[in-house]
Amino acid sequence: MRLDTRALGLARAKRRSATRLGWAVQWGTVRMLGTFLTEDLTAVPAAVVRFVAEQLGIGDEHFAEYGTRSQMVYEHAWEIRDEYGYRDFAAGEADLREFLAARVWSSLEEPRALSDRAVVWLVNNRVLLPGVTTLARMVAAVRQEENDRLHASLYEAVPYDLRTEMIRLLEVPEKKRVSELERLRLGPMRVSGKAMELALDRAREVRGLGAGAVDVGRVPAARMTGLARYGLTSTAPTLKRLEATRQTATLLAAVRHLETATAHGPRADPLRGLEPTVLRPAAQGSHLAERGQRPGDGAGRGGRAGHAARLAVHP
Repeated sequence: MRLDTRALGLARAKRRSATRLGWAVQWGTVRMLGTFLTEDLTAVPAAVVRFVAEQLGIGDEHFAEYGTRSQMVYEHAWEIRDEYGYRDFAAGEADLREFLAARVWSSLEEPRALSDRAVVWLVNNRVLLPGVTTLARMVAAVRQEENDRLHASLYEAVPYDLRTEMIRLLEVPEKKRVSELERLRLGPMRVSGKAMELALDRAREVRGLGAGAVDVGRVPAARMTGLARYGLTSTAPTLKRLEATRQTATLLAAVRHLETATAHGPRADPLRGLEPTVLRPAAQGSHLAERGQRPGDGAGRGGRAGHAARLAVHP
C-alpha cells in the first residue's frame, strides 16, 4: 500500500482530506487485491488506512467521512480505472483463458493452484477480479477442456490393435488374483534364478505391446507422468470406468512407464520416479480391490494408506 510518486500527486490534488485519503486507499486496494472495495469500505483494515494516511500527512479519522459519500467512492474508482488502464473482467477473459490453458496443458497443477495463478495474472495485467464463483467455474471449465484435448490427442495416436491389447490388461484372468496390468507392474519379491527369469519375461512382454513406439512428443512429460501415476496406482475396475479417450491415454502412459522401468533391469521398481513415498502403499490397495475387497479389509494401516494415496495422486 505504499504510494508511488504518481499516486501521491493524484491523491494530494484532491481538495479535502477525506477525499485524498479515500482515493489513496482505493488505489491501494485495486493495486494489491485487483478489485475496488466500493461496497464495504469497513473491510479495509485500520492499520492499512493509518499507513496510507501517514504517507499523505493527514489523520486516519477522515476515512470514516469518505465512506459516507458513496457517489464519490464510485467516481474515484472510475477515475483510477481510466488513469491506470484497468479493464473489466470481460475484456481480459479471453487472455486469461489462454494463460490457464497453457498452464493446464503443461503442468499438473490442481484447481486451487490454478485459481491462485489466475488471481496473480489478473492483478499483474490490471484486469478487475470477478466473483469467486465466476473464477472457479472458469478454472474448472478450462481444466476440463484441456484435459479432454490431451486425452483425445493421445487416443488418436494409439493404433486400434494396441488400444485393444491395453484394455485387455484390465482383465483378471481365470484363477488369477490380479489384473494383467497389476501382474506386469509387480516386480520380483525375492532374488532367485526363477524370479529373474520371470522378470525378464515380464520386461519382454511389456516391450512387446509396442506402447513405446507411439509418438507422444506433443504431450509434456509432466502430463505423461501424471497419467502414468494414476494408471499404475488405480484399480482395474476404476480404469475400466474411465471414458474411452481418458482410459486409452492413461493406459498408454502407464505401459510406456513400465517399459522404461523394466528396461533398467529385472529388479527395477516401476513406481520409481512416481512419488514412491506416496505410491507404494497404493499398490496394496489396488491388489485388494481387484479381489473384491475394500482397502481396509484385512489390510490394516497399509490398505487405508493406499486408499488415501490414490485420492492424493488423481491427475
